[in-house]
Amino acid sequence: MASKLLRAVVLGPPGSGKGTVCERIARSFGLQHLSSGQILRESLAGGGEVGVLAKQYLERGLLVPDHVITHLMMTELEKRREQHWLLDAPSCRDTRAGFPRTLGQAEALDRICELDLVISLNIPFETLKDRLSARWIHPPSGRVYNMDFNPPQVQGVDDLTGEPLVQNQDDKPEAVAARLRKYKDAAKPVMELYKSRGILHSFSGTETNKIWPYVYTLLSSKIPPLLSDEEN
Repeated sequence: MASKLLRAVVLGPPGSGKGTVCERIARSFGLQHLSSGQILRESLAGGGEVGVLAKQYLERGLLVPDHVITHLMMTELEKRREQHWLLDAPSCRDTRAGFPRTLGQAEALDRICELDLVISLNIPFETLKDRLSARWIHPPSGRVYNMDFNPPQVQGVDDLTGEPLVQNQDDKPEAVAARLRKYKDAAKPVMELYKSRGILHSFSGTETNKIWPYVYTLLSSKIPPLLSDEEN
């Protein structure tokens, strides 16, 4: 493991394959994968101050506000000052676009550390629409299934718990275009900030398996891999 700590973020619109890319990076390079969605779920289950506050918004059908997510993530990252980590900016319903999803969140992150690498996944609209329309979720865990390439073992139920899967209203075709517009509006200033610093690397394509080798090569130039590309 390299002596210098590596802190990275993966950005991308809903359905872009961020989760898959992050899992592969974590496995191949030993970075601690931090999902804002998972951290929020743990906070909700733990009943802490931030979890109680977030639950009040969710119970009213509202998104958890930026300042609550920012406080939650800053607290978590403060504990990890001596670790390599990878921030996943998931587009799940409870955080909408994860962390950092706004310029304010990116500036808050600056107060904790200096990012080394930001990866942006650029996927065509039609591909995203098809992926999202085929996506079903196990809400308690955040596990995501895709009926085209990652279906559950039994249709309609989670592999591990047997509990029912649901399709978010905003994953339905008529809602996808609006979601993508909102993502682009929020993400543009964030990406411009990281581009100005020379740490933004964009990868375009329609298949994660074809994008991954380029991501792997980029990471290999920053930190020694634990696994070869062929082992993923």
